[in-house]
Amino acid sequence: MQIAVIGAADCTPEEYAAAQEVGRLVATNHGTIICGGMGGVMEAACKGAKEQGGTTVGILPDMGDGNTHLDIRIRTGMGYSRNVVLVQSADAVIAVGGKYGTLSEIAVALKLKKPVFGCNTWDIDGVVRCATPSDAVVRAIRAGHPSP
Repeated sequence: MQIAVIGAADCTPEEYAAAQEVGRLVATNHGTIICGGMGGVMEAACKGAKEQGGTTVGILPDMGDGNTHLDIRIRTGMGYSRNVVLVQSADAVIAVGGKYGTLSEIAVALKLKKPVFGCNTWDIDGVVRCATPSDAVVRAIRAGHPSP
């Protein structure tokens, strides 16, 4: 299962800690982190996943290397347009904090009918508010593996 973790490259220490916990929990549940591959929330989620031996994928906006915790780097050269590729590649989305780039990813996810779970993020119809990173991960894992 691929869980997209979205949020700002310039985040608060609280958002960084929450995203790192999300990454750890996704990896513990045998999920793969997929993100925009840059700093902030994206880096924190990857770092947390790597701490638990998880796999991380970055859908990069340019031809750079992204953060140091990536296993797979997909260099798109697409700028923010890569947000569509990122969300389309996910089974579920977890938003931690975020700014306008996160807002665009949320919009794409909702348009594509992907489940979106939020920790202190945009208050938008369709985004399930979660009190903790653990709550968001549990819900995302369930949503990504619906019962037959």
